[in-house]
Amino acid sequence: MKTKKYRYTGKDFDIKTAPTKVKDSADDLKKIKKKIRKNVKSIKNAQKMMYARRHYGVLVVFQAMDAAGKDSMISHIFAGVNPVGFKVANFKQPTGRELRHDYLWRINRELPMRGDIGVFNRSYYEDVLVSRVHPALILQSNIPGIESVHDVNNKFFDSRYEDIRQYESYLTRNGYLIVKFFLHVSKEEQKKRFLARIDTPEKNWKFSAADIRERQYWDDYQKAYEKAINATATKENPWYVIPADDKWYSRLIVSDILTKKINSLPLAYPEVSPEQEMSLRQARKELIAEDK
Repeated sequence: MKTKKYRYTGKDFDIKTAPTKVKDSADDLKKIKKKIRKNVKSIKNAQKMMYARRHYGVLVVFQAMDAAGKDSMISHIFAGVNPVGFKVANFKQPTGRELRHDYLWRINRELPMRGDIGVFNRSYYEDVLVSRVHPALILQSNIPGIESVHDVNNKFFDSRYEDIRQYESYLTRNGYLIVKFFLHVSKEEQKKRFLARIDTPEKNWKFSAADIRERQYWDDYQKAYEKAINATATKENPWYVIPADDKWYSRLIVSDILTKKINSLPLAYPEVSPEQEMSLRQARKELIAEDK
């Protein structure tokens, strides 16, 4: 599958022209599900080798507007991955304790260990997205020199973009593969999914009145995403903008990208030394002798 068209490494992302749907999966659903299962199996096997050697860690970042399908994406793509080497972190509104630290403090606490796959369901990018749409939120952090919303300006966010670029470069130098996905859903599809949450009793629990309030800032969020992606997409750590109106096809794209990225790592099981081979042979003899 050709996925290069979803990859952004510089300042060429235009959210208005980026597609939210490229294919209807209905006619090819069986074939698509089969490909996803193949990719999931590949990710599962790669994670075993990662865990055995602990040279590399994988951090998968999902950002999206509400109802874009992040939760179902995560549950489908990582089905079967050994939970011992896998974790998901959700970042919501910062707590009082988190606000008394720098904004990356809570992120560092949730980083996966090398050898593990970690998923951020929302991430440190919330601090250049939600806070850009609602700059008054920044005032809660008591940052020196930030006295009013007028101080939460372009210069402020340019500094944060630089923080994020350097932070991701630091992680990459320390053995982390970072794969960033923006699930790009249309306003019309979001409306359809919100209505489904309201009209379907078993989905009522998913609905939040806050989602409707945030929908009123749709255009502001679109601008914030465009700016954040353009400012933090690099050749080393690109962004992947995934058309998300069709859930199954978006899962196929994401699983394919992840499979290729993870398998690009020089993964292998640890080599056994002569001493370890001797120890294994001795252990085998002892176990067989128990039956005699």
